[in-house]
Amino acid sequence: MTSHSRGASKPSRPQRPHPPRRRTGPTRPPVEDPARLAALETLRAVRQRDAYANLVLPQLLRDRRITGRDAALATELTYGAARAQGLLDAVIEACSDRPLSEVDGSALDALRLGAYQLLRTRIPSHAAVASTVDLVRAELGSGIAGFVNAVLRRVAEQDEAAWVDELAPDPDTDPIGNLAFAHAHPRWIAQAFAEALGSRDEPLKRALEADDARPAVHLVARPGEVSADELAAITGGDVAPYSPYGVHLEAGAGDPGDLEPVRERLANVQDEGSQLCALALTRAPLEGTDDRWLDLCAGPGGKAALLAALVGLDGGELIAVEKAPHRAELVRKITSGLPVTVHVADGRETDFVEGAFDRVLVDAPCTGLGALRRRPEARWRRQPADVGTLTKLQRELLTEALRLVRPGGVVGYVVCSPHLSETVGVVTDVARRTGAEVLDTRELFPGVPDLGDGPHVQLWPHLHGTDAMFCAVLRRPS
Repeated sequence: MTSHSRGASKPSRPQRPHPPRRRTGPTRPPVEDPARLAALETLRAVRQRDAYANLVLPQLLRDRRITGRDAALATELTYGAARAQGLLDAVIEACSDRPLSEVDGSALDALRLGAYQLLRTRIPSHAAVASTVDLVRAELGSGIAGFVNAVLRRVAEQDEAAWVDELAPDPDTDPIGNLAFAHAHPRWIAQAFAEALGSRDEPLKRALEADDARPAVHLVARPGEVSADELAAITGGDVAPYSPYGVHLEAGAGDPGDLEPVRERLANVQDEGSQLCALALTRAPLEGTDDRWLDLCAGPGGKAALLAALVGLDGGELIAVEKAPHRAELVRKITSGLPVTVHVADGRETDFVEGAFDRVLVDAPCTGLGALRRRPEARWRRQPADVGTLTKLQRELLTEALRLVRPGGVVGYVVCSPHLSETVGVVTDVARRTGAEVLDTRELFPGVPDLGDGPHVQLWPHLHGTDAMFCAVLRRPS
């Protein structure tokens, strides 16, 4: 995110520091700060290898046996700094006399870590600066440590609100840009949210605020194995408000993979919105046979596991299709013991006969703009150009799903995005070309409020506490 200035009336700032040449220093950061070290190394992996923070950090915590308060601190700092990167970078650049492209990459990782602590945590300023500088000095030497120290001290001169007031676009002339900056989103994503919400004012502000917050962990109880009440009692969580199989855990409750019900395959980690979209497909009324279901884009397998458990209760089976072999293996693992057959194939080019299935789920590849709070670095990786490629794929998958479902059967189209091109645009186009009927999907989300005018359903973090999942259920003409 680039910085913005709103006029020449601001007082001029003193000469800003610039990075000196790197000096030789110790090769290992201090071991007495395992939380910040883990956070720093995760941010580095994200920058250097395009790694995913939510995959790298848990492994680091396990390998180094970092638990308790240290693990919670590492998680907060890592995900928070990755999520707020655009805002942090704008502030850091305002406090240096060089563009970020000329700042040492490892120093930039540390600056983001330190700036996040200064602007978005209650950690005292002196502790945030000193701990960050210690890490840099131990790894990069005193010269770069001095640069980091000087920049962070300038960052600490103002709180986040003051920096936003100084650097964000003017709210009167560019309200979307202002909100995007304040809540650490690229402007094009905030624009997409505004178009989906039909608002660029308070609803957009609430949506971006919720998307900028750390989400709770959601679990799904495996039907036929354990109830939501039992799972909540075992885990200490709360029964979900809308999904009959959902349980919510507090944010920062630890690695859910360590929970016994998850290890024993009685439960999986799955956002409640994903659960509701999978359940919507199963709730659509159907005449005739109802024992052969298809998940056309099954990886990594969360929805496939829920669907397979449900169809298995009535003696049916689920066919799961996944193009990537490693993701197909994930589907096999998560659905172990369930009536599932996994096929490695492109969902657009299967060898299934036309009309072979009663219900088909298309959980299509998408931009993932609806799950940015769970994938902290994703908002800074996605580009507007990604949308066109994905919508073409989405239309092709939905069209093929309507061919594979029998006449009178139903197809659920699901994407984790509110972008209108990926949601209403795809469904409207395919329904027009195929003659499929778009059902009033709101009726398949019983008890869920604020579902709009329909017939599609768009969930939102600020309204439903879920990822921003989109769901439409279509029926093939009979």
